[in-house]
Amino acid sequence: MHARRCHARIMITTSLAASTALVLSLTSPAAAAGTGARETGRQTLPAGDGWASADGGTTGGAGAGADHVYTVSTWDAFRAALAAGGDAPKLIRVVGTLDATVGGCASFEAPGYDFARYLADYDPAVWGYDKPVSGPQEDLRAASAKNQDKAIKAYVPANTTIVGVGPDAGITGGSLQIRGVDNVIVRNLTLESPLDCFPQWDPTDGATGAWNSEYDAMVVYGSTHVWVDHNTFTDGRYPDSSLPRHYGEIYQQHDGELDIVRGADLVTASWNVFADHDKTLMIGNSDSAGATDRGRLRVTLHHNVFKNVVERAPRVRFGKVDAYNNHYVVPAQGYAYSFGIGAESQLVAEKNAFTLPAGVGAGRILKKWKEAPVTVAGNYVNGRCVDLLAVHNAEVPGEVLQPGAGWTPTLRTRVDDPRALPGLLSHRAGAGTLR
Repeated sequence: MHARRCHARIMITTSLAASTALVLSLTSPAAAAGTGARETGRQTLPAGDGWASADGGTTGGAGAGADHVYTVSTWDAFRAALAAGGDAPKLIRVVGTLDATVGGCASFEAPGYDFARYLADYDPAVWGYDKPVSGPQEDLRAASAKNQDKAIKAYVPANTTIVGVGPDAGITGGSLQIRGVDNVIVRNLTLESPLDCFPQWDPTDGATGAWNSEYDAMVVYGSTHVWVDHNTFTDGRYPDSSLPRHYGEIYQQHDGELDIVRGADLVTASWNVFADHDKTLMIGNSDSAGATDRGRLRVTLHHNVFKNVVERAPRVRFGKVDAYNNHYVVPAQGYAYSFGIGAESQLVAEKNAFTLPAGVGAGRILKKWKEAPVTVAGNYVNGRCVDLLAVHNAEVPGEVLQPGAGWTPTLRTRVDDPRALPGLLSHRAGAGTLR
């Protein structure tokens, strides 16, 4: 299975980082960060830990004074804490689960909106597939969507740390918006993907139309120095398999779990779990966004678990992305790809572990969207070292990818043997495992 270069690259990396790796493998991630017994909310991103450690590093709200430390247990209190104190360093401790949609979808409906009427008005048998929907019920759907948008988005200011207290802290129904700010840390939260109560029917999307939804669990938009660590992103109570179908298409109420877009830069996502989702993690959201994205979107993904994820783990445009030491547990049904190679992307994918079910070939791990080189080395599939590029090019000759992303990552504090990742990450990644 094209294993020619794998072991050589692993040996080189191990020799360079042997002493560090051996010491860190015996400690918890928090202890490895050099934070000792410091309160979790005061911990900062370790030096050299991915792109977010560059150009001054990421400290979040570690320096918050006593008057800027908040403990919250409701969505309203959480948003009030975010809005208080401007950009002064701020520490927000989340206790329990914050519910952004406690009143249910009905609480957002504009007067006169009727979903049954919506379905009748825009049934393809009546409306057809040749033009976007319009009219009173579409206007009321849009008004209802605006109500939900206002209620469920939480805007995170600069110099903020948000940390869950204990193993059951999290957010349901909410969307964290990290927009146009610098220096943010989010840790130890279970983030259940928000459900769009009012997806829009687009009859012109594809041959048979599609339902399109809004709201990611977290968006990093035009922001810098962001550390996302030890969180669990999941569809939770509402997997896609539980969603109904209308007009023969899934009534899609989910968007992404984490999007990093529109000039965002210097981001490290570490020790997270991304689970049970379709379009999971997008880095760069448009081929036409070169003006904002070119030279930015530098992201490190390490020690994350992608479990039963259909695609975009990640899908990359423009950015220099370092994806190493992640574990991919691929679903038996519906899998599309893991690494999406997009416009002007420079992805380095090294020393990851993949657990593939029977019938899913390693050639599907990479997906070519646009011509861009990619570096892959030292990746293991079901316990065997596999040259992902060679396998992809052999199995998908119509989408040949070129080697060599053109840069070499240096911001890595810990590199584990990929064969150890399934066991290591099963009990150290995600919310509730922070030590």
